[in-house]
Amino acid sequence: MTRVRRCGDRALLLDVDDASGITRALRAVPVPGVLELVPGAATVLVTHGPDADVAALALALAAVEPLPPDPTTAPTVRIDVVYDGDDLHDVATMTGLSVADVVARHQAAEYEVAFCGFAPGFAYLRGLDPALVVPRLATPRTRVPAGSVAVADTWSAAYPRESPGGWRLLGRTDAVLWDLGRPAPALLAPGTRVRFTAVAP
Repeated sequence: MTRVRRCGDRALLLDVDDASGITRALRAVPVPGVLELVPGAATVLVTHGPDADVAALALALAAVEPLPPDPTTAPTVRIDVVYDGDDLHDVATMTGLSVADVVARHQAAEYEVAFCGFAPGFAYLRGLDPALVVPRLATPRTRVPAGSVAVADTWSAAYPRESPGGWRLLGRTDAVLWDLGRPAPALLAPGTRVRFTAVAP
């Protein structure tokens, strides 16, 4: 069920169960008047022009059904990872798995970029193996190196740049996740499929 709320004078906020599915549906069959879609964990921000019939637009958006992913059309990005993160052994202990099992389960999953946030190029990846669900650190680190591959709650991610962070670090990648020199600076955009591959240091 979709709940539609006003968000300022140029946007509507959709509270939804499947933000990725609703975003896919709106991109596949655009609703007249919609200018931009910004998916979140459980919301989709929909911006519109100043002349939009907001009441009619809200009704149209509330009726949209989520669209499942289509693996045959979604782009897939493969990211090489050296699994030597500072929290790898802690995650193994917390989950009751061996380090090898943590690595195997993390790279076996196929992820989807649900939304981006926190920092430019930081993609929240859904699809984490339920056995690897662990809480964030009680006290975030003041410095997480760029390229760190991590998990927290039901998400996985790779840090595009050095920053503070409270996710649990499994490894690191040399992939350039944010580059203003590219036509699309973010390597991982919403809807992109992601696979991690273990490599030697």
